[in-house]
Amino acid sequence: MKIGFIGLGIMGKPMAKNLLKAGHEVVCFDVVAANVADVVASGAVAAKSSADVASQVPVVITMLPNSPHVKSVVLGKDGVLEGASEGLILIDMSSIAPLASQEVEKACSEKGVRMLDAPVSGGEPKAIDGSLAIMVGGEKALFEEMKDILLVMGASAVHCGPIGAGNTTKLANQVIVALNIAAVAEAFTLVRKAGVDPHLVFDAIKGGLAGSTVMNAKAPMMMDGNFKPGFKIDLHIKDLANAMDTAHSVGSPLPLTASVREMMETLHADGFGGDDHSALARFYAKVSGTTIGE
Repeated sequence: MKIGFIGLGIMGKPMAKNLLKAGHEVVCFDVVAANVADVVASGAVAAKSSADVASQVPVVITMLPNSPHVKSVVLGKDGVLEGASEGLILIDMSSIAPLASQEVEKACSEKGVRMLDAPVSGGEPKAIDGSLAIMVGGEKALFEEMKDILLVMGASAVHCGPIGAGNTTKLANQVIVALNIAAVAEAFTLVRKAGVDPHLVFDAIKGGLAGSTVMNAKAPMMMDGNFKPGFKIDLHIKDLANAMDTAHSVGSPLPLTASVREMMETLHADGFGGDDHSALARFYAKVSGTTIGE
């Protein structure tokens, strides 16, 4: 199938490449020319704008940083809807506010464009190997129609409900991940301050109830002092802000989320917003005077 892909950052670039590897034709666009060139070198065709992408394909995938970017790319000048014909399918795989997904879908529907919101979890490593977890909102029939395409990029794709449900599910995911990372950083800082080798503690507890995908992925990074971003602190701040806004709108308090968001805001202020979210360990180093790594 000929598929449009808009947004070729840390996540979008490998996702587009996986579509190419699976035999799909990809027409791509990004505001960063080097990202476009990289995907074109793998076999994609470059477009001049988001509207140009939409004019050439039956399906457009967007993978963008936040709600304003999605609104601009889809609804704005030279956006997807300017180039779209009736019947186009838009799959927005960005992590944005659920209400923004609903707003964009309403505008799409008025032009005869069908839409799914389909945010992902797994970070850059899983984007590269095509094993992302994909959470989808929208019409069930449209989900079933697009499921095979989604499974090129992910190991799972689950229909979660009407439009916006995918992003609500992603917000829940991001709350759980953030709190888990903070707990790992807090516990391993305690271990280091108490004079116990965190590597041995990791080996001792990873097979028990404390073990998790989050700990398995992030504890080694903390112990190595390796905060190369798979998912940046600044992006997680954005997700937690969306989670809190959504929670406040439905009357669901998020006191733990608020605390971890403030830790991340501290890291941003200290110049670490571009680090991986495992850099929450830096916050504990700051307040404890002890690093987890050697």
